[in-house]
Amino acid sequence: MCLIARHLEASGIPTIILGSARDIVEHCGVPRFLFTDFPLGNPCGKPYDLAMQRSIVSHCFDVLEDASGPGSTVVSPIEWDGDQSWRDRYLEVREEDRAKLRLRGEERKADRKALRAAGRVRPE
Repeated sequence: MCLIARHLEASGIPTIILGSARDIVEHCGVPRFLFTDFPLGNPCGKPYDLAMQRSIVSHCFDVLEDASGPGSTVVSPIEWDGDQSWRDRYLEVREEDRAKLRLRGEERKADRKALRAAGRVRPE
């Protein structure tokens, strides 16, 4: 995405990157960056939380409009749970969840195998 953003910017199209991996995105040198301090894979907010997602996307447009220039990083003021407690639980696998997670993994493997047999998924 970073290379695409720079190419678009060179063509006169302003861009903004929204993400949660600040060190990586800033290292790539994007033109404008809205950093959301959320679990990886969730830069727009919690799944199904439309109000949070709309707020973050709206903030992107504000940053795009107000950024002083290329290389701007803005930290979103929105918090995942109103605090940083999610960090203690992120990717935690509790003992009581192991059997359920194992079953979901086996179901996913079976689904992928069926899709592969039907030619709907690239072979491994």
